[in-house]
Amino acid sequence: MESNFIIREYIDSDFAEIMPLWEKLGLGNAQRGDTADIIRQTIQMGGQLLVMLETVSNTIIGTSWLTVDGRRTYLHHFGIHAGFQGNGLANMLLEASLKLAKSYGMQIKLEVHKDNYIALGLYKKAGFTYLGDYQVHIIRDISII
Repeated sequence: MESNFIIREYIDSDFAEIMPLWEKLGLGNAQRGDTADIIRQTIQMGGQLLVMLETVSNTIIGTSWLTVDGRRTYLHHFGIHAGFQGNGLANMLLEASLKLAKSYGMQIKLEVHKDNYIALGLYKKAGFTYLGDYQVHIIRDISII
């Protein structure tokens, strides 16, 4: 089954297919700042967006977005299309993501919903550890500042 899938770097023309996938998976949308320009900017700053393709239909079925701030690598927008989940593809995508992250030579950090037990298990198995009782806060609308 794994031979029907490839992982490659994002290209600009992928955006139109990625955004609906992210919305279906609850990973992102324009209100969160997920735009083609932001993706391009994070890649220019040293990050990378990996896409997983199902080669028979040439359809994007997964993503893993790594961004860097000079101190850490952040893994986000990691997900596999619901119709392809449960087949080990997340392991394949995470392995490629961690290999890339290791090449950056920085710590890697991610956020995952506390009730997403499948993802929590995947990340724990890969070596991620719980940071503690931190709460994550954000200002999405910077016009209020």
